[in-house]
Amino acid sequence: MDFGRVLTAMVSPFDAQGNLDCAMAEKLAAYLVDNGTDTLVVCGTTGESPTLTQAEQLELIRVVCAAVAGKAKVMVGTGSNSTAGAIDYTQKAATLGVDGSLQVVPYYNKPPQQGLYHHFKTIASACPDLPLMLYNVPGRTGVNLAPETIAKLAEVSNIVAIKEASGNLEQATQIRRLTPPEFTLYSGEDSLTLPLLSVGCQGVVSVASHLVGQPLQDMVRAFASGQIQLATEIHLRLFPLFKALFVATNPIPLKCALQYLGWDVGTCRPPLTEATDEVRQTLEAVLNQLELLP
Repeated sequence: MDFGRVLTAMVSPFDAQGNLDCAMAEKLAAYLVDNGTDTLVVCGTTGESPTLTQAEQLELIRVVCAAVAGKAKVMVGTGSNSTAGAIDYTQKAATLGVDGSLQVVPYYNKPPQQGLYHHFKTIASACPDLPLMLYNVPGRTGVNLAPETIAKLAEVSNIVAIKEASGNLEQATQIRRLTPPEFTLYSGEDSLTLPLLSVGCQGVVSVASHLVGQPLQDMVRAFASGQIQLATEIHLRLFPLFKALFVATNPIPLKCALQYLGWDVGTCRPPLTEATDEVRQTLEAVLNQLELLP
């Protein structure tokens, strides 16, 4: 399964009352696919999955799959810190025609490496026809998925990729050393995509691609074709945006930026908050600099 170069971790739009806005999700999904996105990742961290009910998540999956059918792939975040819970949700999502599942490292309960291995292998075995992407983000989960554990999991036929968001270039290098070429490594942080490409990363699971999807495609393609200087120029130009989108907890800045660009995706659900004036000023300055404001 090839998920492409740019995977967008899509926001979940809400209306003025805080309800899931499926019409806006459909519109946004189609826009993203027309502007550089190869695969949409729904119901992930950027999609505020902790505050979505399972009914809302399944409805969002249906809407997005229908909106981009035949044009792009859809991956859904179905991970959990309960192995049984992850299996149940993944099996339900698989019946809706998704192309893959993003499986986050279990959070809060901090399992040891042996527990992590059995967690992911058990999910893969319960959903043998669905490709799985591991998601390592120790800053949110409290535990790091070790390269050696990832290498063992890469031997499982339907565990095909990892979103690596440890922020550690050495760890990404070790993952690439220990896993077969067909196991795909993706950057989990926009600001580290270019450095990670240099150690064998294929692309990025991106937040910024909501705003600059095509330039991100251009950067990854330029690197792949040996145009390193061009790739570097794009990276340096977009770098202030990469950083600005994380001056507060994701997706607070992203939803604010989308509002600036005319996308009425609503604000974040509690316990996340609206963007502060300081965040707004930072975003406005960067969006102006990149000439993204209408």
